[in-house]
Amino acid sequence: MPAKEIVLITGANKGIGLETARQLGQRGFKVLLGARDAALGAKAAESLQAAGLDVQAIAINVVDVASITAAAAQVERDFGRLDVLVNNAGVATNHAKPAELSGDEARGDFEVNFFGVINVTHAFIPLLRKAELPRIVNLSSMLGSHTLHADPTSPIYGYTVTAYNASKAALNLYTQNLAHALKDEKFKINAAHPGYVKTDLAPDGVMTVEQGAETSVYLATLGSDGPTGGFFHKRDALPW
Repeated sequence: MPAKEIVLITGANKGIGLETARQLGQRGFKVLLGARDAALGAKAAESLQAAGLDVQAIAINVVDVASITAAAAQVERDFGRLDVLVNNAGVATNHAKPAELSGDEARGDFEVNFFGVINVTHAFIPLLRKAELPRIVNLSSMLGSHTLHADPTSPIYGYTVTAYNASKAALNLYTQNLAHALKDEKFKINAAHPGYVKTDLAPDGVMTVEQGAETSVYLATLGSDGPTGGFFHKRDALPW
């Protein structure tokens, strides 16, 4: 039997991340359930293990380079490679409108949603290069789409929560650039819009976490003929 594919999901102790872990575990992956709080990560992993899934908690705080480095060293020591990285951890810490927003106030969203993704990805690229078909999924949002913000007919027109929106727009460009840089190395690197999902981040969301995880799972399970450098909701391409 071929070795199980190994996926690391950040921010996976609850919400979309936990459901993504569940669905990928059901598809036969070895799931490394990343959480900044080790106790919460262990509890979440136990809930999936009880369902017979191959899940292991791993401590990783995406705003702490030492934590990221330690997690990468652990994966290298225990498995020697990583097949899929799902950069799921994200925050929306400041809802100030653009005219009231300061740089310091915007920094919190960028630290997690942009710089955290870059640091985690940088640490795990050497292990992803050892996979037969490495895949990276970056959890973005349609709120990072310049095209949709500029379209008066779009559902997000006028939704100017700038710190979050801009951090996701930056993440989209990083995704696109990284995919181009690694296009000759079999990488599949894409951004995912999960939808307006009911989570702690969006308590008034209208989609379930099961529905919200669908895009991440699709992109995490792409074959060699799958897309790279794209921005998707479910299987539909979104405009940048």
